[in-house]
Amino acid sequence: MDLLLKNKTALITAGSKGIGKAAALALAAEGCRIAVTSSNKENLQKFSDECKSRTGQTPYTAVMDLNIPSQAAGVTEKIFKEFGHIDILVNNCGGPQPGNFLEITDKQWESGANQILFSVIAICRLLIPPMRERKWGRIINITSVTVRQPIDNLVVSNALRAGLTGLAKSLSNEFAADGLTINNIAPGYTLTERIKDLSQSKATLTGNSPDDIIREMTRNIPAGRMAEPEEPAALACFLASPLAGYINGNTIQIDGGYTKSLL
Repeated sequence: MDLLLKNKTALITAGSKGIGKAAALALAAEGCRIAVTSSNKENLQKFSDECKSRTGQTPYTAVMDLNIPSQAAGVTEKIFKEFGHIDILVNNCGGPQPGNFLEITDKQWESGANQILFSVIAICRLLIPPMRERKWGRIINITSVTVRQPIDNLVVSNALRAGLTGLAKSLSNEFAADGLTINNIAPGYTLTERIKDLSQSKATLTGNSPDDIIREMTRNIPAGRMAEPEEPAALACFLASPLAGYINGNTIQIDGGYTKSLL
């Protein structure tokens, strides 16, 4: 299927690793011109090399720390100079600090809010006006199944990703008549570098193997496995496509059946 994405321009935040990286590579493979941000310059270089090797495209990369939403203005200005416009925005970020409510500090709440919510607000403020002028735009937020089924020990993620979901629904109503769609992808457990690191850390504490930890994490997933990053990335490509113009204001789970809710 041709997703009609050739020569569209896409910005992917936190796109050098994990689901963000998979989405960036998938969009590049579909013919999009891509810009990718990360707080780590070395990771950006590794991503750039891999993107050129796998897709033949040299991505535009920029260092941006989602903990500092004010950096969005300078980064997007440079991307506009490079590409002229941005058609597609994929808002991705790393997972916030895990922990229970009484364990989380004010600084950790602030960091989580900046990464998950305020950075998205900052970028959307900059990208929505030119999208409205062009009468076309796609905004896709990578959230989590925690917006439908909160997960223990992830109170920051549970609270703030729900806020992002509410923001997306509000924006989808406000700008639908301007040709914009705003949707959320809610992945369940996905086999990213972060999951691998977390399983290794837990294995060290418990004396179990990382594989044992992964098996325990997948025990309640009907599919019997975690997602590969390429699976939510494929959904992001479709939502970014002109073919998905009537999908708007939705949160789509991709979790192997993990979430128990009907809607």
